[in-house]
Amino acid sequence: MKTKKTKVDPKVGQVAEGKVIPFLNSSHIKTEELVTFKFDSKNQKIEIETSEFSAVCPFSGLPDIAKVKIEYYPSTGKALELKALKYYFMSYRMVGIYQEGVTARIFNDLKKVLGHACIRVTTIYNTRGGIDVTCTETGNRVHTI
Repeated sequence: MKTKKTKVDPKVGQVAEGKVIPFLNSSHIKTEELVTFKFDSKNQKIEIETSEFSAVCPFSGLPDIAKVKIEYYPSTGKALELKALKYYFMSYRMVGIYQEGVTARIFNDLKKVLGHACIRVTTIYNTRGGIDVTCTETGNRVHTI
């Protein structure tokens, strides 16, 4: 039996069974949306969660829905502005990016804007095809978060 090979066209998106499901590349993620404000507590742990994150699987072209949890200490005197974070998350909606890549990208973008790596980003994806996926990216001070 011959299997039909699907392919990902980086300009168009996923081509599957004669259907074209368009999505954007990662250059459309709006890191400029991330904003911080001055916050002076170095001992307070901040935890942010949303269950409304979505991006597009670049293999299938179908949406990946996840809960995102961010944990960090504002050790550089900066905290994330939540409305800005929501706009940043919304920029992923039509971007084709693998689940593991989402987690790493969020971690690296937050590390840059906060000015440190004492961050943990966890993505918990909705079950698809009977498979559950949780990805965690962690910076330094791993055991203190």
